[in-house]
Amino acid sequence: MNHHRLQSEVEKSAIRKVSIRLVPFVALMFFINFLDRTAISFAGPNGMNQDLGLTAAQFGLASGIFFIGYILLEVPSNLALHKFGARKWLARIMVSWGIVSLLFTWVQSVEGLYVLRLALGIAEAGFFPGAILFLSMWVPSRYRAKVLGLFYLAQPLTTVIGAPLAASLIEQHGLFGLEGWRVMFLGVSLPAIVIGIVAWFYLVDRPMDARWLTEEERRWLSDELEREHVEKSSGAHHPSVRTVMFNGRVWVLCMIYFGFIYGLYALAFFLPSIIAGFQAQFGTTFNVIEKGLITAIPYLPAAVVLYFWSRDASRRGLRSWHITLPALAGAVSVPMALYMSSAFSTVLVLTVTACAIFSALPTFWTLPTRFLTGASAAAGVALINTIGNLAGFSAGYLTGALHDLSGGYTVPMFVVGGFMLLSAVLMQLLDGADKRALRDTRTASNA
Repeated sequence: MNHHRLQSEVEKSAIRKVSIRLVPFVALMFFINFLDRTAISFAGPNGMNQDLGLTAAQFGLASGIFFIGYILLEVPSNLALHKFGARKWLARIMVSWGIVSLLFTWVQSVEGLYVLRLALGIAEAGFFPGAILFLSMWVPSRYRAKVLGLFYLAQPLTTVIGAPLAASLIEQHGLFGLEGWRVMFLGVSLPAIVIGIVAWFYLVDRPMDARWLTEEERRWLSDELEREHVEKSSGAHHPSVRTVMFNGRVWVLCMIYFGFIYGLYALAFFLPSIIAGFQAQFGTTFNVIEKGLITAIPYLPAAVVLYFWSRDASRRGLRSWHITLPALAGAVSVPMALYMSSAFSTVLVLTVTACAIFSALPTFWTLPTRFLTGASAAAGVALINTIGNLAGFSAGYLTGALHDLSGGYTVPMFVVGGFMLLSAVLMQLLDGADKRALRDTRTASNA
């Protein structure tokens, strides 16, 4: 009894220390990452589109072209992380994108904007799946929904804090002789370089090297993670790096993720523009700071829902409805927002959309590492994120192009709803296939 109680105390202490020491710092890195890649959404309607002469389609292409470079180097970058270690690779990625992001301060043309967005995607490639993989390598599977939920809080909070921050920087028009949107790019880029350098010294690649854990905690974490690794490696469904690319389950996960990311970036890139259009639509006028605060509104409840939804998934064990229900809520709420009669009701319905997207994402990321391990996990997570991020490009470009063609956001938002509905359907099909496979395995073993 005393042995089990001691082991339980070591387990709780180890997970608590990892949650306190690593998760907030990696979440801070993610906060800066998401702010830098979506900073263009604040710059666009606040002077950049006018100064560079951008149409909605050109703005959408500039937003989305980021993902071309990101996609091309995603899998190689994550395999490099697996080879060289997360500490060095994540720090390298962060400093690289910080330098590129800083150059947006002096962009002078549409073509220059395209080149920098493409370069930013190349610089950032591998960060997000690398961060997911890094945290997954530190905690056993039963704790991952909770830990990834805490990590994912950074994404909605980026807008809660980042939108007013971006707005306040834009208000500093004339600082260093720069337009407000250029000051904003300068202000959000420097932290990436600083924190990237800090990450080199702060992060640790594996539990056995963590001096902030006791010997018992290091041994327990390492043994537990090794046991899971052996179990997955010996299972019938453990694919190699090569076969990951042809694994049907991985590709279904890719498409589920695609739907959520399409909704995420349609919201992230165009919500500030939709809010800027409230004046023509509802006769309401807001200054830059007010627009920034309104942009942040949907994301604060989303952070709260994300936290409790992830806790529930961790407590019950992940169920298919933890992903299906949010997908359905997003599919319905996105087009519904188009038919609201006021700015308040529109933002309220879009808040439901944000809650839906963010509640599902951290629980979704516990799925790949349930049946992938080692280099195949690095490849699988990167592939899912790569295909999902095709939605980042598609959402930016298609939303802008469809807006220009149709003269409004009705058609683009129905497309968003359709992709989220696809995610719900695919999740249920995958769950059904898993249950049939489990039933067949039990029948075969009893025969």
